[in-house]
Amino acid sequence: MPVPLSVVIITFNEEANIARCLEALGDVADDVLVVDSFSSDNTVAICRQHGARVIQHAFAGYVEQKNYATSQAQFDHVLQLDADEVLTDELRQAIREAKHNWQHAAYSMARLTNYCGHWVRHGGWYPDRKLRLYDRRLGRWTGLLLHEKFEVTPGQTTAPLAGHALHFSYRSVAQHVTQLNKFTSITAQELALRGKTSVGLFHLLLKPLWKFVHGYIFRLGFLDGFAGLCIAGISAWGVFLKFAKLKTRTQRAEA
Repeated sequence: MPVPLSVVIITFNEEANIARCLEALGDVADDVLVVDSFSSDNTVAICRQHGARVIQHAFAGYVEQKNYATSQAQFDHVLQLDADEVLTDELRQAIREAKHNWQHAAYSMARLTNYCGHWVRHGGWYPDRKLRLYDRRLGRWTGLLLHEKFEVTPGQTTAPLAGHALHFSYRSVAQHVTQLNKFTSITAQELALRGKTSVGLFHLLLKPLWKFVHGYIFRLGFLDGFAGLCIAGISAWGVFLKFAKLKTRTQRAEA
């Protein structure tokens, strides 16, 4: 008998994405739970139209929200998705096979990202494997403010799944820049909480330059054309922003 599987998704104003995500689940889900952070758009209505259970819970951070959502799942075996992700046929079949022959604490899946209409396969954005299918009794979501990940307990094993989760990321360069501004502020706060205070020209000039060269040249971002150039340039700008914001935080604290 296959293990029953809960799909959990955290949302906030995801009306543009959530229907596509839910429709692609097919028959892999035995329980679908959406934990929503009090969206002001039609996200909740769309979720309920597609038969998902919805719990509204104030957002306290990505790690906290994903651990909360996992704890509210009906079953111990959980597939965690973001609202802008879509399962391919091959990945759905791999999940079915894992359900029928569960052998590991968690399974990883490759993400293929769509950036402004272009599927990105270089620049460090692919295959972008994430542990998303897991037994919640054998691990938990960890991290500080950003860059959360599911971490299995010591001694447990993981395995890759075939197929892709299609990640519909940014529809425009403007959306990417807006999100970057938000995330670099959070990252600067996280660095401060970790005790990072010293910021010099190495961080403000050399690290952004290396970010661009590494992604665009060494990770072959140039093969993705204009999308690859945008990703490399904006990512380098993000490195500069997070350290510039950290420096201003430090200066204010010392004033």
